[in-house]
Amino acid sequence: MDNILIYPAGTSDSCRYAARFLKQEKIPIVDHPTPEVTHVLLDVPTNPEEARKILPMVPVDVTVVGGNLSGFVSGKNRVVDLLKNEHYLAANAAITADCAIKVVCPLMKSAFADSPALVIGWGRIGKCLVQKLSGLGCPVTVAVRKEKDLAALRSLGYESVDIRKLPPLLPKFRLIFNTAPAAVLAADQLSLCGNCIKIDLASLQGLPGDDVLWARKLPGKYAPESAGKLMAKTLLHYLKEVI
Repeated sequence: MDNILIYPAGTSDSCRYAARFLKQEKIPIVDHPTPEVTHVLLDVPTNPEEARKILPMVPVDVTVVGGNLSGFVSGKNRVVDLLKNEHYLAANAAITADCAIKVVCPLMKSAFADSPALVIGWGRIGKCLVQKLSGLGCPVTVAVRKEKDLAALRSLGYESVDIRKLPPLLPKFRLIFNTAPAAVLAADQLSLCGNCIKIDLASLQGLPGDDVLWARKLPGKYAPESAGKLMAKTLLHYLKEVI
């Protein structure tokens, strides 16, 4: 990789950890844009305003690495969008689930075994979260819409419920985690779960109410070293494939 020179331009702790990991792997890193730069590493997800300030300072044909890059990167730039990489998304979901548990622990007044949890959604984050909560002894119920997901959950031995049949069951839960990026419950329905911690992990908030904690971008806040290492490892894999 002698022809690689990376400029880590992101401002987050995750980007700084990514640069540190890349250095450990003997990847050349510079702390300012130079004509020799081949790759610019931005934060994930990428802040468009910050990117627009940085990109004019680097070579026009540089490869831009970040997340959600559509719409503001020049057509002259090659793009590596980590949020379109399945390996990155799967690993990031596991980190997010870990962070969600970090968020909820200080808010809890009882042990996980005494805190029945509802996880809404059976996507990447939902699957990781159910596994981790179950490992802590937490009684978990998963709410989904699709019959195939209900069948899969039953075959795996998890308690499951059709979202449309959920409201009467809400009072029994002490924890609610939403991972579905859409409105799933109305405010009057959520009020049935008064003695309950409500955390929304979706990119678009699905749980209404002032008492809902919308916890976004958790890896960068609660596990920046792990998030940065994942960014670096995904970039390294890409470099090995194209070189």
